[in-house]
Amino acid sequence: MQDRPPVRMRRIAWLLGFLIGIPSRNTLGFTIPAENQTEKVSGPDSLIMETFGEVFEYVSSALDWWHADGYCRQRFAHLPSETWDSELASLGKKLRSHQIQGAVWLNDEEVYLRKPRHRRIHSMPILMFQNKTDTKFVKVLADFPAMPAVSACAHLQWDQQATEISTVFSYAVSAFINEFQLRGFKDEDGFVRFAVILHGHHSPYLPVFRADGQWHHFCVVWQQRNGTWAIYADGKEKASATGLSASHTVNAHGTFIIGQDQDSLGGAFKEKESFSGNLTGLHVWHRILTKEQVEKVRSCVPIADGLVFGWSREILEVEASVEEATVQLTCPGPMEECQVLEVSHGSVHSISCLRPQPFVCRYPKELYFSLKEMQSRPVPPLIAQVNMWANATVIPANVFQADVQGLNASAAARVLGAVEKVLSGVEPPPLDTGGLLGVFQVLKEVSVTSLEAEEPAELETLGQHYVNVAGIILGEENAKEWSEIKPIIGGPMAVVENVDKMASAFHQLLSAEKPKVTFQNNNIGVEVRRMELGTPAVYVMPNQHQKAPDWIEVPVEEVERLRGRGLKHITLTNTWYRYGSLQRLLSGAGAVFEDAAVSDGGRRYVSTQVGSSIISSTLVSDYEEISTSVHYSLHHQAQALPDQLVVPVCAFWNFSRSPEGVGSWSTTGCSVVNSHPEFTACSCNHTTNFAVLLQVFEVQRSAEEESVLKTLTFVGCGVSFCALIVTFVLFLAVGVPKSERTTVHKNLIFALAAAEALLMFSELAKTNQGVCFAVTAFLHLFFMAAFAWMLVEGLLLWSKVVAVNMSEDRRMKFYYITGWGLPIIIVGVTLATSFNKYVADNHCWLNVQTDIIWAFVGPVLFVLTVNTFVLFRVVVVTVSSARRRSRMLTPNSSLEKQIGIQIWATAKPVLVLLPVLGLTWVCGVLVHLSVTWAYIFIVLNSLQGLYIFLVYAIYNSEVRNAIQRMKEKKKALSFTNCSHPINYLSSPRNTSWEMGKFGPSGPESAAKGATAKESMAKTPSHKGNFGAKMPMGLSAIMAPDKPVSRPSF
Repeated sequence: MQDRPPVRMRRIAWLLGFLIGIPSRNTLGFTIPAENQTEKVSGPDSLIMETFGEVFEYVSSALDWWHADGYCRQRFAHLPSETWDSELASLGKKLRSHQIQGAVWLNDEEVYLRKPRHRRIHSMPILMFQNKTDTKFVKVLADFPAMPAVSACAHLQWDQQATEISTVFSYAVSAFINEFQLRGFKDEDGFVRFAVILHGHHSPYLPVFRADGQWHHFCVVWQQRNGTWAIYADGKEKASATGLSASHTVNAHGTFIIGQDQDSLGGAFKEKESFSGNLTGLHVWHRILTKEQVEKVRSCVPIADGLVFGWSREILEVEASVEEATVQLTCPGPMEECQVLEVSHGSVHSISCLRPQPFVCRYPKELYFSLKEMQSRPVPPLIAQVNMWANATVIPANVFQADVQGLNASAAARVLGAVEKVLSGVEPPPLDTGGLLGVFQVLKEVSVTSLEAEEPAELETLGQHYVNVAGIILGEENAKEWSEIKPIIGGPMAVVENVDKMASAFHQLLSAEKPKVTFQNNNIGVEVRRMELGTPAVYVMPNQHQKAPDWIEVPVEEVERLRGRGLKHITLTNTWYRYGSLQRLLSGAGAVFEDAAVSDGGRRYVSTQVGSSIISSTLVSDYEEISTSVHYSLHHQAQALPDQLVVPVCAFWNFSRSPEGVGSWSTTGCSVVNSHPEFTACSCNHTTNFAVLLQVFEVQRSAEEESVLKTLTFVGCGVSFCALIVTFVLFLAVGVPKSERTTVHKNLIFALAAAEALLMFSELAKTNQGVCFAVTAFLHLFFMAAFAWMLVEGLLLWSKVVAVNMSEDRRMKFYYITGWGLPIIIVGVTLATSFNKYVADNHCWLNVQTDIIWAFVGPVLFVLTVNTFVLFRVVVVTVSSARRRSRMLTPNSSLEKQIGIQIWATAKPVLVLLPVLGLTWVCGVLVHLSVTWAYIFIVLNSLQGLYIFLVYAIYNSEVRNAIQRMKEKKKALSFTNCSHPINYLSSPRNTSWEMGKFGPSGPESAAKGATAKESMAKTPSHKGNFGAKMPMGLSAIMAPDKPVSRPSF
């Protein structure tokens, strides 16, 4: 077992000390349990169990599914999931080992997405049929198909004073008036009795509920097969039978009237048969509902399959005398079934989500151990000051044990008012990570609490406090704190999610007198309004300084589509989050686009930024969200370099369906309509939170420029390769005297020639993956060797100007190890550690998108740094020697002449040493600035071989002298063959320029030797590598065999 949690988890662990749902050290005994150890909690309700990868907390207190899930979430845990088979098996085994039987709740994604508060209390429009009359009616403006089965459900409040027969609804067609009806009356015992009429066939009147003035839910179902029918009231079957009009279907295209019996199609109403009471939530399906589905409808869970008419004011034609109102209707549900693990035999099945059950919370092991390791810490200053200011525990120090779900609007407003007062004070306490977590949890709990306001002003006050507090904690200055708590709550978009939930509670503030409510501060704005379809559905962000403000709208064609569905009114909710608040906090959330951004040769993907404000739009009709497309336009700001290209992307935040997820940006269903440098217009086929993301690309060369550069590279490398081969052959063939310097030159020339030959033909190897890999490895090796020998050139030059206590043999061994050993090691280690990421995708070279490229760039930068310093020291020595020599030889020379000598003394070593020291590669650092630097870089380095040929072969005195000796040797050979052929054959080394040293004694030979010696003594071109053309200091340094007096530094 791991004794200490990872560092990443320890960093966030202290943030949670005051927030853990475990009150004290003694409660859980803060000792880390051993592997598969069980920890007994001092409290009677919990048991801690550890498995290989998780820690489980068993809570014996029975709660319904939603409260159990909320308990775990308050502690950063989750209910176990059915998808984790091995985990459930281990959990079941642990529970059985403690004699725990029965069932425990499992995680259920669908149930999680349907929070009970969103369904249990509904504000619903009702129709009020006061007193019996022949004028009050409501017509359903829907086209009914032929129905071999039909179901109709509604909530109904019966008039206790009405005792005569009342028609709840009637459906008539031209061929038969009494096609489908529901009638009822109040009997002597106070029960309402219902009867169903199908195609003129009448069921008996049977009691279904009491006429007690309360709301009751009913459903009537019928199907043609066997004429089966049933009546349900308040979720229970009250009557059922068969044989009711089994030979007919319910005919199509009829007229559906609420509150009256039709004696003719759509008319001829009678007062004595009219309905008296209130009705809401009527739905009609062309199918029969099962008992379970009837219970779901009663619990306000919509059933979309087979729905013909859903309760909607926009598709009702209401007679003027029928009054309308809104009622807070409490749905008795939910009656969904949730999954449980049967501990005794490990099976999974479903039970009612409302049944109280024990449960288990699942913790990731690392997080749990980090929480267990926590010591008691002081209360965060913000929480302490808020509680002190309110003179009450507004935010408990152990906030994850707090239960604020019972708060009403007034109490919640007081809590958030105290928080806002402290946060917006003149000298607010620091909003540290602990305080930020506490404030966030208060916002979260308020947003998921069913808020009932006695006065609208209370809810309005709460709304303003909520928006102000959320805006403060989303300030840019809190970016560091958000980054630290992101592993816990998922980041700042969790606040956006809570604001969206809170905005739905503001719908109850709307009325005919007040069709719009608005809440805003500097960072957040919320607007909720009720509007008629036909008026512009546009929302403009407030407090903007741009010439064209940000906006979002429902397009005209969508409005017409909704009107075609019969909708007349909608509730529109818009929110916005100012640029600079969430954007700084979401700086890394766009990485999901990196895989989709493909470099095309002209540009290379760099990053994705949130470049705009975030704006949202949600449409609701009759308390159900409507899916529709939207258009929006947002200004954006890019953080990019001048040579980078910025491409706008229309995106939305997709909150993950998984309860454990935090969501991410997505572009599904969104597209760019038009884009400008300062703003972008977008279109999306759904409603949610939108933004404009900016993809940043590094601008590379165009196709034409790439072609020119490739041509230059190929031609230059070809010329360079030929020049290097000629130079190498000259060094071998003409008899250049062997020395350290010539040996180093030959190794450098060989490595460069091999690298450039491979580079020229690397394009041909792209088609074969194996060949391309081999070419890349050898290119890496020979270029590394070339730079290693350039480093040796610098080291050799340095040994001429400073004292180096090393023999020539030892130096050469060191040079060979450096020149060939180090490159082999570098390439070998790189291949061993990054074999799968070694080669680039589009060409045979190292992968520049990963860290592999540093296996080349790193050594190159080191070589260039060392050789730059060496060149600087050489120039200093050369200029100093030139100055001294000038003063000695021409003490009376003019100032202009002395300056010229010094300039030449500076320029010549630079020009001579640049190719072998590799300093022309410094231009590669500037390539990204302009394509011009790319041309310069390619020309200088692809012609490096030609430069070496010119400087170290054509204009090298040693090579020229060796060639001259070859010419003289040829002349001597020709003369000797004519005069003394036998002597030449016996002594082939005898030549005119060696007679003085090796030839036989004799007057002629001596004379020729003396002549040769005198000639050599008088010819200055034979002195060293550069001869008299180079200042004495550098000439002495570059001489291979002469000792040099080292200057003092």
